[in-house]
Amino acid sequence: MKVIAVIPARYSSTRLPGKVLLKDTGKFLIQHTYEQACKAKLPEKVIIAADDEKIVAAAKLFGADCILTSVNHQSGTDRIAEVVKKLSPIPYPLSPDDVVVNVQGDEPEIDPKNIDKVARLLVDNPDFPMATLAAPIEKVEDAANPNIVKVITANNGRAVYFSRSVIPYDRQSNGVGDLSLYLRHIGIYAYRKDFLLKITTLPQTTLEKTEKLEQLRAIESGYGILVAKVERTRDGIDTPEQYAEFVKRYKKNKM
Repeated sequence: MKVIAVIPARYSSTRLPGKVLLKDTGKFLIQHTYEQACKAKLPEKVIIAADDEKIVAAAKLFGADCILTSVNHQSGTDRIAEVVKKLSPIPYPLSPDDVVVNVQGDEPEIDPKNIDKVARLLVDNPDFPMATLAAPIEKVEDAANPNIVKVITANNGRAVYFSRSVIPYDRQSNGVGDLSLYLRHIGIYAYRKDFLLKITTLPQTTLEKTEKLEQLRAIESGYGILVAKVERTRDGIDTPEQYAEFVKRYKKNKM
């Protein structure tokens, strides 16, 4: 079974335009993410899925495989699906059950072990078409924050639901109860190739459109998502302030 990692990279970010090509560390932001992904052991190949020729040109400078995709995609998942279609049957054929990992392009500090962990979920569990990760929530305010996506899982690790709301809602505590019950979703996904191509052709579902969470399309359509728990990881880069903090950490660690 093959495993590949694909990094969707969109130039026109709303909150931080052109962020993937920011270079205050001496490296492009997307380069940091790519180099972290290359440290993972399971992926045989790491590919950047770009929406702009400027990203393609930058990728050439640091030797990354990069495929130009349509600017019209609604999500990174759609962008990855286009790359997978372009890879098969040549130059890199993938079998139906091969695993494709979606690594967010704005996560320069992603732990390579998490890439391996989410891929291993599908390698070891052939009955699941999709997998993702979650981490413990440590603060009450995070459990109530709609910008932090929560997930509930069954005893076998299958996702029951993802939400921006407090889940589970503790009635006796008027919201958040025992913090050990709360999990924060981490935005990394693994898909089987054929499932990826199928799910991206299905129409958006009601809950997906309501919560603005594309993983709900899989749940509403009857597909299982396997979830594994990991330690807390750093957030991606969405704002100038977050990028400045990353640059500060990077330069400090290089000293």
